[in-house]
Amino acid sequence: MTVNLETARRIIAAGEQKADEIGQPMNIAVVDAGGNLVAHVRQDGAWIGSIEISISKAWTSRAFDITTKDLGENSQPTQQFFGIHTTNAHGRGVAIFAGGVPLTVDGTVVGAVGVSGGLGEQDQAVAEAAAAAL
Repeated sequence: MTVNLETARRIIAAGEQKADEIGQPMNIAVVDAGGNLVAHVRQDGAWIGSIEISISKAWTSRAFDITTKDLGENSQPTQQFFGIHTTNAHGRGVAIFAGGVPLTVDGTVVGAVGVSGGLGEQDQAVAEAAAAAL
């Protein structure tokens, strides 16, 4: 099972609704089970610099089946994944800050959502709201 376009659009719509509620324009990306981009939206006023970040967050979350927030906490000095953000230099970069959330169905990861454009707490809140629409 994987995320299809119809599902990705529903996830993005839920993320957009949460971003509107908190008053912060966002970039929202959804990847499938293979980490491939299915859909992306840049809300009016969202930073263009956050486009790739949102996609990287979604890819990272799917690549490691973990929230990027949790990965970030585990990649600090003295932690088990310190330096992980320097890997995959020739592919999509590994994002180690809040806003990437795996999408699961019955315990199986079927994709991920990545959000960027605000503070970490805002990105995470929008990503969680988006993921809840699955």
